[in-house]
Amino acid sequence: MGSKKKSKPSRSRKKPRTSADQALALDYVRAWAYPVPPLPEPSAADADADDFLPAQAARGGGGDVLFELHSHSNHSDGFLSPSALVERAHRNGVKVLALTDHDTMAGIPEAVLAASKFGIRIIPGVEISALYNPREVAGAGEPVHILAYYGTCGPSRPDELYNMLLSIRDGRYLRAENMLAKLNILKVPIKWEHVTKIAGEGVAPGRLHVARAMVEAGYVENVRQAFNKYLGNDGPAYARGSEPFAEAVVQLISRTGGISALAHPWSLKNPDAIVRSLKGAGLNGMEVYRSDGKVDGFSELAEKYGLLKLGGSDFHGRGGKDESDIGTVKLAITTLCGFLKMARPIWCSAMKDILHKFAEEPSSTNLGNILKFGRLTNVDDFSPIDTGIDVVNFCLSSWSSNDEMEDVELEEVRLKLAHYGAQR
Repeated sequence: MGSKKKSKPSRSRKKPRTSADQALALDYVRAWAYPVPPLPEPSAADADADDFLPAQAARGGGGDVLFELHSHSNHSDGFLSPSALVERAHRNGVKVLALTDHDTMAGIPEAVLAASKFGIRIIPGVEISALYNPREVAGAGEPVHILAYYGTCGPSRPDELYNMLLSIRDGRYLRAENMLAKLNILKVPIKWEHVTKIAGEGVAPGRLHVARAMVEAGYVENVRQAFNKYLGNDGPAYARGSEPFAEAVVQLISRTGGISALAHPWSLKNPDAIVRSLKGAGLNGMEVYRSDGKVDGFSELAEKYGLLKLGGSDFHGRGGKDESDIGTVKLAITTLCGFLKMARPIWCSAMKDILHKFAEEPSSTNLGNILKFGRLTNVDDFSPIDTGIDVVNFCLSSWSSNDEMEDVELEEVRLKLAHYGAQR
């Protein structure tokens, strides 16, 4: 009797079934990421006639929703313009993009405009340079970077945030000069003009700009070598700027309606002590997920202190095998849902604060704060009171979900502006 042939095991694996929690999380995230259904393209005449037309890029679609929560443009030390960054994110399937330039939000308006063409939602963000110094000893401490994520309306107290960022950027110039002085002593002379040319007009120079100048001048083979040999936190050419204390940064983010997260904790000497201190100041989350898949220790650390587990590519656009591409860190849908459930009430509260301030004082300055990260043009032609209701309605339709738009406090803003308009 012949032996039966053993059947070969099937190589095809069934996809894991989506749990009820995952399905609910996916619905929640999609509802926020795609707040309106696809709209027909307007005619050129309609677009010219109506500055308040919503974005016409198609929204919606199936599959997971890919978030990128850590990226840089050439407004800090990235290589790509915000528009080019958004286009690359679109090619890689990103649906929600946080632009988190170092110590500036100057690239957000361009990113928002570019994103409207691709149906990408922009989270206005910034990566703030700070210093962890528990004893507040002059010249001591460890560099820390804090990510801030805001709603589409931006920070509720913009001047307070922007003043801190301006102070940090001013300190970057002195810091870069000090690094060049140290490099000169080390027989690595780099010209200031070379660094500022790489940084670009109006961009505060950072370590990456100095490193690129060193590569171009032939003193090192690549950026990594520049950091490892000279510019790293313990390197002989490292210098500090005017960074605020990390706890103060976290508290400021909270006051201005943002979500705070500790960036790349794996680069810290004592992450546990830093996370514990920042949690006490109000830290919301920390980066845990990396494109290389390594999460060792940091997931447990986030759980220990009850923090959101986040992550991003930290994309700069310099290319090469050492850099992860934008959108390569894929966060679980339940992670994204947890992030949004924490963030949305905070962002909505910030939006109310901004709109209430405008309703109390419908000035051009307050109107400008509302429109800073919007897609509207011809802002100088707006009459703050006459167009206030239209502006607020436009902003609400762009920023809010249906349940947020039905908020009683937001209806009060409309009524106040209607009252102003009737009096004129």
